[in-house]
Amino acid sequence: MNKKFNILLLFFWILLPSQFLYAAVGCDLNDPDRDVVRLFPGSTGYKTNYVSIDQLGGPGLLARIEERLGDKFQGLFETIDVPYTLYEVFKGKDKIGYIHGVNQKGQYGGIQVFVVLDLDGVIRNFYFQKLTSRYGKELRAPKFGQQFVGMTLEDFYRYDVKTGKTTGQSGVAKIVNPVPEAEFDFRAALRGTKKNLILVDEFILGNRHLKYHKSGGEQK
Repeated sequence: MNKKFNILLLFFWILLPSQFLYAAVGCDLNDPDRDVVRLFPGSTGYKTNYVSIDQLGGPGLLARIEERLGDKFQGLFETIDVPYTLYEVFKGKDKIGYIHGVNQKGQYGGIQVFVVLDLDGVIRNFYFQKLTSRYGKELRAPKFGQQFVGMTLEDFYRYDVKTGKTTGQSGVAKIVNPVPEAEFDFRAALRGTKKNLILVDEFILGNRHLKYHKSGGEQK
């Protein structure tokens, strides 16, 4: 009996770290029933979809996403098997939008960047569910998040996540950092948003915006 118990205990401890790791890198709404209604007033329900790059396309898909982002995935939050949670929101039988969040590395810890989108991938709302930063008050202010409203992935194609610079006509250039000292977290927020929009395009919008990336952000 003791031998069997020891084997089971060993098996449990072998599996436990990977399970906790998997849970740690996911990005779910804290309270979906409450949050969906708050973000989509008038909605009557939602569907939760769990996906990963590994499941949907593997290394080839990861390479394409990195190319669209303009940066390599790295660290705990960006492994190929990270689970992503996509919320499809409904009013009656009609789908009215999406909610999706991603984990992003900030200066002082993890950041959870959520975007609320209409069916065309236009940002209706932007917010941090988690933000470990000295300047969290300024970055969480509604005035900052409102700057993202109305933007799409096309706007972010002209934003270079490595240099923090924009080219041509890009709405991202109009987003103002509320605190100069928060530059690291500000740029992390922009990178997280671009990554977020690309993943939604890949996972649920059928690469509707991929053509704009190939044309340098210009709508042809």
